[in-house]
Amino acid sequence: MWFGAEDASLATGSRSYGQIHAYTPYPYKRWNEGCTDAARLHAEIAERGYLGSKRTVRRHLQQIRADGTPAPDKPRELTVRKATWLITTHPDKTSESKGLKIKSLLARCPELAAVADCVHAFAQMMTERRGEEHGQWLTDIENTGLAPLRSLARGLRQDFDAVTAGLTLEWNSGPVEGNVNIRVERIKRDG
Repeated sequence: MWFGAEDASLATGSRSYGQIHAYTPYPYKRWNEGCTDAARLHAEIAERGYLGSKRTVRRHLQQIRADGTPAPDKPRELTVRKATWLITTHPDKTSESKGLKIKSLLARCPELAAVADCVHAFAQMMTERRGEEHGQWLTDIENTGLAPLRSLARGLRQDFDAVTAGLTLEWNSGPVEGNVNIRVERIKRDG
């Protein structure tokens, strides 16, 4: 079984372990076949494109070795939280590898692609203060046919004027809320 760039695009985890997660099905399979030498497993996945160190492979397999149980059948999957983070991260702050993960994720799920389009449109409307587009945006998300988005649109329509003003005007209550929070914290400490 060969794992390549397509699988690497869905790797998850911290930066140091992210690379290995794309290749873990192979070493897990080999581990369960009886090959428990981390150096050998490193060499085998390096032939398949893994660029990480032997030390990372050894650390990754350390928990399996300590447990004394067979390796899992499949590696850690992309979580809802991680997928949400990928979709809501500002495009300018997204690395090339994360961009590939997003594209792969959205290609696999058309409904999620529709949600991502709505999120990006809202983010642009909010950062560029284009509140006049709020009504059309609500119509667009209602037309996706997705129940959670229709529910969101219903809620936003109930307070349409306030949401539009929030998306248009530069004034906000952030400084006031910050001062109130500081005072509340001081009162708690003094009490």
